[in-house]
Amino acid sequence: MPKHTRAAALTALATAGLTLATVLAAPAGAAPRVPGFLAAKDLPPHPSSPWTAGRVTAGVPEEVELDRCLGMALGGGRDTWYRDFRTDLDTSARQVTVELPSVSAAKGRFSRLNRDIRSCPVRIERADPEIEARLKDYGKVNVEEGARVYGLHTETSWGATDIRLISVGRDGRTVTVVDWGQLGDFGDAPVKAFKKTTAKAVNKLH
Repeated sequence: MPKHTRAAALTALATAGLTLATVLAAPAGAAPRVPGFLAAKDLPPHPSSPWTAGRVTAGVPEEVELDRCLGMALGGGRDTWYRDFRTDLDTSARQVTVELPSVSAAKGRFSRLNRDIRSCPVRIERADPEIEARLKDYGKVNVEEGARVYGLHTETSWGATDIRLISVGRDGRTVTVVDWGQLGDFGDAPVKAFKKTTAKAVNKLH
């Protein structure tokens, strides 16, 4: 083989080797895969205002870190993303999703979130004696490795009332929380539609 042909062949092989090495090494330093998120159309329909979806953003907002129902399990976590949703009126929502290092860790986080939600009315009332909090467990949603929906109603001593629907779901190593809220009480909560939203949220994770 002529010298210039041999040199060209060696250069090509070296380049191919470097390319292959780069491809093989890439996953170790690659950014984590962002799970699928709800779209605005997936939220329970609002009677007089369309939903608007924000961007999927890494991390958790400060409001979640300070939240007495979710903050202890979701605040400051790695491999966590969120998306905010709003209407033109008083209704808003947020989805927070966390990718855990193992299925076992995800099971633990799922259980922790359920425990924290069940016990958060006590923490709310201890933190502010002017607020009365009540929780309803709306049961399971049969999707992937499971999900559960809760309703949380808070009322102040001066009469202001808020209702939240909170769901926790899991698919493999991924756990997601959907948090919907507006002014009102349990009678204003679209539980059936929110369960459908929860199922969509979990199904979109993979």
